[in-house]
Amino acid sequence: MSDITRATPERRVLSSFSDYTGAQAAVDRLSDAGFPVEHTAIVGTGVRIVEQVTGRLTRGRAAGLGAASGAWFGLMIGVLIGLLSVGGFLGFVLLGLVLGAVWGAVFGFVGHAFTGGRRDFSSVQGFEAERWDVTVDAEHFSRAQSLLSSGAAGEARG
Repeated sequence: MSDITRATPERRVLSSFSDYTGAQAAVDRLSDAGFPVEHTAIVGTGVRIVEQVTGRLTRGRAAGLGAASGAWFGLMIGVLIGLLSVGGFLGFVLLGLVLGAVWGAVFGFVGHAFTGGRRDFSSVQGFEAERWDVTVDAEHFSRAQSLLSSGAAGEARG
């Protein structure tokens, strides 16, 4: 039977944290103690998406951001072509970098211009949760609980 069709095992909450790093550290302590962590999950409760606005996005800034991402792509293509060619490695790398930056700037500028001012800002999205629960399959709960409460997991960390 594949993992996709397998029934989800009953899980119990081992501990709860106000931040993700606390939950991550608990699972790491279990892992360090040799616990089979494939029987654990970190579950966010009260999850929401937060979009943090990072600044104003002008056509010039859009062109600059496009040039930067295009330069990375062009650099990668230039390196690949340069490695596969007989000679002129540095020339292919520089050509890829320059062409990537130019086309990235053009597409960044034009792409932003076509928005018609509907999104003149840049932002970064992330998840926030009210609480992070570390859950464990019911059959492994007692062992996980004793490892975390006895400090054995902390001692294994060294």
